[in-house]
Amino acid sequence: MNFTHLAAFQAVVETGSVTAAAERLHVSQPALTREIRALEERLGVVLFDRLPRGMLPTEAGRLLAGFGAQIFKLAEAAEGAMAELTGLQRGQLTIAASRTTGAYVLPPILDAYRRRHPGVTLALSVSNTEQVQAEVRAFESQIGLIEGPHDTATFDSRSLGEDLIVAVAGPEHPLAKRRGLTAAAIGEAELVMREPGSGTREVVERAYASLGLSLAPRLSIGSPEAIKRLLRLGRAVSWVSRRSVAEELAAGVLVELKVRDVRIARELTMIWHRGHAPSPSALAFRALAEAIA
Repeated sequence: MNFTHLAAFQAVVETGSVTAAAERLHVSQPALTREIRALEERLGVVLFDRLPRGMLPTEAGRLLAGFGAQIFKLAEAAEGAMAELTGLQRGQLTIAASRTTGAYVLPPILDAYRRRHPGVTLALSVSNTEQVQAEVRAFESQIGLIEGPHDTATFDSRSLGEDLIVAVAGPEHPLAKRRGLTAAAIGEAELVMREPGSGTREVVERAYASLGLSLAPRLSIGSPEAIKRLLRLGRAVSWVSRRSVAEELAAGVLVELKVRDVRIARELTMIWHRGHAPSPSALAFRALAEAIA
């Protein structure tokens, strides 16, 4: 079996006739017919029922068509990978990011990457840190951007800098007027936090545990934007990434609560699967992310 025979066969399956297949492949009908017959002789099966109005695949033909579709998809993927080596003129890069990194770290990196490599198609999924690691572990995403600890046995990584987690409330909240606040006092307030599995939640829980305290939020929300809107209503407090509330703090619609007995910081990290050979598009992204972040 060779690609020429298989391509002729696949064209007839997809178009339903020798005439249409020959036009698609820009060959004569007799030449195409010879290719089909050669393939049938090579395999020792009849691939088509010759009907007055076209060609209908036999059971063997339908079986081969399934393999043919997979083979040509692989061939297309191989061509794409090789084309990447000629200057990233094409390709596809899949990225998974936590909600904080996806909203506040990734945009300038993506913008610069698109300007440098417009031929590369980017696909981004945004979830929490736990889910990002799961996607990279399953090879669903080539690169992950997360906050906080990660599975060092599975992933290689690069630091993208530090992110401070600060206590925040509306300017009219009673705690906004107090000085010398403690982590315990924040925990006893109307505390709203990110959902379990998020990097923010995990790093705050670790900090509280180091003080011998437990974190018991009144409400868990998966959206940083929803948390900020709730804080602006005035009753809730939360531990959030300072990056995520920079604009609100500058505008005075939220205020940072000064907590004296704990400093919570985490590392923003880019991860990739240790057992996966990186594509040229992934290598270019990694280099750019380290330069910009």
